[in-house]
Amino acid sequence: MYERPTKVCLVWGAAEGDSELTAFDNALLKAGIGHLNLMAVTSIFPEGAALSPLPDIPTGTLTPTVYAKMVSETPGEAIASCIGVGLTDRGGVLMEAHGPWTAGQIEDRVTKMVAEGMAVRGFGDYELHFATAEHRVDRIGSAVAAAVLWRG
Repeated sequence: MYERPTKVCLVWGAAEGDSELTAFDNALLKAGIGHLNLMAVTSIFPEGAALSPLPDIPTGTLTPTVYAKMVSETPGEAIASCIGVGLTDRGGVLMEAHGPWTAGQIEDRVTKMVAEGMAVRGFGDYELHFATAEHRVDRIGSAVAAAVLWRG
């Protein structure tokens, strides 16, 4: 359970619900991770890991995840969540943000966060990747972006 992950899987989803919690749960389901027990971890991309599609993980598995969630009850509001990845062959960072923004606005914010996180760690050139969910609220909406850290 505490071995270094070899895969980082970027997922995202957005949905409506009858409550804030069910909107969030429905967004997790859209992202493909609504069947997992997410364990929030800090934002380091493990050295030696690779970006990967989400594997088939059994229901209820304790799953290390960096995630951003936004929930709103304001009809018509644009909401977004984003995970930004700064990636080198020596690892990198995962930066998350959420708010009442468009996908472009939140990716601009996260780009700056990734740049700072990479710079303070001495990483020069790096690949930049995003998982971004944007949603226009109808009744109660949620947008979720996540990086699932997995070994296998």
